[in-house]
Amino acid sequence: MPGQRGKKSVATGFIRIVFVLCFLGGHIVNAQTKSKKISKDLFGIFFEDISYAADGGLYAELVQNRSFEYTPADRREWNPFTAWEYLTKGYGYGRVSVESSQPLHPGNPHYAVLRIDDPGQEGVGLLNKGFDGIVVKTGAQYRFSVFARLLSNTAIPVSVQLRGRKGTVYGEAAITVGSADWKKYTAVLEAQQNDDSAVLVVVAKTTGALAIDMVSLFPANTFHGRENGIRADLGQAIADLQPKFMRFPGGCLVHGDGLQNMYRWKNTIGPVETRQEQRNIWNYHQSGGLGYFEYFQFCEDIGAKPLPVVPAAVSCQNSGGTWAIGGTGQRGLPLAEMPDYIQEVLDLIEYANGPATSAWGAKRAAAGHPAPFHLEYLAIGNEDKQTDAFRERFKMIYDVVKQKHPEITLIGTVGPAPAGEDFDAGWKFANQQSIPVVDEHYYENPEWFLANKNRYNSYDRTKSKVYLGEYASRGNTLFNALAEAVYMTGLERNGDVVCMASYAPLLARTSHTSWNPNLIYFTGDSLRLTPNYYVQQLFSGNQGDSYYPDVVSCSSADAAVAASCVKDSKTNDFILKLVNAGNTAVTAKADLSRLGRFDSNATLTTVTGVDGKAMNADKTTGTYKVGKVLAYEMAPHSLSVIRIKTKK
Repeated sequence: MPGQRGKKSVATGFIRIVFVLCFLGGHIVNAQTKSKKISKDLFGIFFEDISYAADGGLYAELVQNRSFEYTPADRREWNPFTAWEYLTKGYGYGRVSVESSQPLHPGNPHYAVLRIDDPGQEGVGLLNKGFDGIVVKTGAQYRFSVFARLLSNTAIPVSVQLRGRKGTVYGEAAITVGSADWKKYTAVLEAQQNDDSAVLVVVAKTTGALAIDMVSLFPANTFHGRENGIRADLGQAIADLQPKFMRFPGGCLVHGDGLQNMYRWKNTIGPVETRQEQRNIWNYHQSGGLGYFEYFQFCEDIGAKPLPVVPAAVSCQNSGGTWAIGGTGQRGLPLAEMPDYIQEVLDLIEYANGPATSAWGAKRAAAGHPAPFHLEYLAIGNEDKQTDAFRERFKMIYDVVKQKHPEITLIGTVGPAPAGEDFDAGWKFANQQSIPVVDEHYYENPEWFLANKNRYNSYDRTKSKVYLGEYASRGNTLFNALAEAVYMTGLERNGDVVCMASYAPLLARTSHTSWNPNLIYFTGDSLRLTPNYYVQQLFSGNQGDSYYPDVVSCSSADAAVAASCVKDSKTNDFILKLVNAGNTAVTAKADLSRLGRFDSNATLTTVTGVDGKAMNADKTTGTYKVGKVLAYEMAPHSLSVIRIKTKK
């Protein structure tokens, strides 16, 4: 059990130690204790391609199934023409098929062939519906591209249009396909009307035949203006969290549904038309458009340290539906393949950090980033079943990477629950191997978080540190968020052993959710920030690197109340976090005299709501007068952050 793992006997006989007891959310502190250093990377984010978080979400591509690679393996009812319609309006006729004899690239084997026997009045072509429709805005520009190859003798003019579902044309551009070799054609469309369910139309205007692949449409306005980039509003909402790190690309996505479905980072870099697409373990599709280069670049753009997760050379223990008869369960790569796999992990480090003259650094430079990405952390495995197959392969990877790259902090895994067989076996293995950090995961009800806010108080500081890689209370009410806030004060208090923490999952498309709760819900043209989001934002945006245990106390030992005090050495600000998840007001008291000289005009930011059942929250920021002694009434259902500037 977690509370038993690190308990130490308390020796008696200490003299001349005066204890002043106060409740810090139920935690007893020593008044003579100075501040202690805590992790400067404590609060970050975890991104997994679940609930359409990548394709149809953070990745700004507006065309679904752009490469005609969907199959029933992704989802039973899917096929290469999913999200497409064949257009023969205006009395035109012809044929359309999906072929693979002469692909654009072996990693992208399928393409559409359009044969136009008679273009009629409007041409013959294809219509794409996007992800629940394509959102267009009046005056906004959209970058269209397609790879095409002429299969007949005469060049074929092609019209590219944004249309409403009833056929109204919102924007149009023209290209001419004239090469017998695969060639990329581009155009810019400007929308003349708002529509949240537009379609993209590609129609040929003369008799002939052509092959098309990688039909793409991006808003010109992506996050930081990146090509092949991030959806602007989602990117900004994530940046506004001010995360100190970002874990990616999963999650269960990493080890995959069977060995052939493991996430292999090399398949996701290079020109997008060469990337290998595959089934998503969450029963949809990964285009690979949002790949390792884009992840690293996004981390840089939002100021977050990258924390990639690579498979531990085993598949998910639930592969093939372990709970059903015939499930395949966890499988390990054949040992003969392990040297190549370990080299793949080493190549990732070189891709991130190597000079532009190195083999993999050169590939990063070719993508437009000659400078290193400054990788510091690398996780091996995700919630893996603690089997002999897992431990053997993990150790093979871990030993080599540790020896060749001692500058990289490696992170292990101890299963999907806060206790139990895998948890205990994982911690035992981590201690045997002296793994620097282990990744704990758990999803529990809010009452569990309140009852376990002191979970890490007794963890052994001489053992592995903790990365709380996935956690959430089961819901998106204000009470859920505040229960998490109470718990997060415990993470700060124990920030010397808990070095990182990230709520999960981050994103979910409202009509395609595979998991609840989530931090941000979105549609094609909107997003909803949950109360949990505002709690994460306040903690992440107000991190410190020193913890002060004897500054603030609460007048109640209620489990629903907690407080913390940290200092940010970069700004020299002291930050108080005061949480009341209960139904009645509680007074917090703070002795600020030990903070030295400070500005009496502090900044106060609060997150509150009507009651704990609220599905939204109000966030307000203003000034607040502070003196040497503080008595602050914490309203019911509230999180308050008081930021105090010190003077020289």
